[in-house]
Amino acid sequence: QVQLVESGGGLVQPGGSLRLSCVASGSTFSINTMGWYRQAPGTQRELVAALDSGDYANYADSVKDRFTISRDSAQNTMYLQMNNLKPEDTAVYYCNAEVFRSWGPMVDYWGQGTQVTVSS
Repeated sequence: QVQLVESGGGLVQPGGSLRLSCVASGSTFSINTMGWYRQAPGTQRELVAALDSGDYANYADSVKDRFTISRDSAQNTMYLQMNNLKPEDTAVYYCNAEVFRSWGPMVDYWGQGTQVTVSS
């Protein structure tokens, strides 16, 4: 079992910055990949950024050159640094972890989400 807790969301003006954090606990040694997703009201959840098992980062085109994903293995924490925020970035942001299970297929775990609102 893996538990994920996001924090760092809030209200920010366009052009501002936020840093989201996701703290993983439980069987963190079983985590294969991690990433950030977001979902705006009435829309499907979409991938924002992800780290593979080799810490290679992938980004959605809409956030490239503005967002940076990283993780601190010692603290079991993943971050999303968001710069030059735009109103269209407004969404609930979710932390995701793909967890390896020796007894079955990989399984996804999700945090509760943290609200990011970009508005003047």
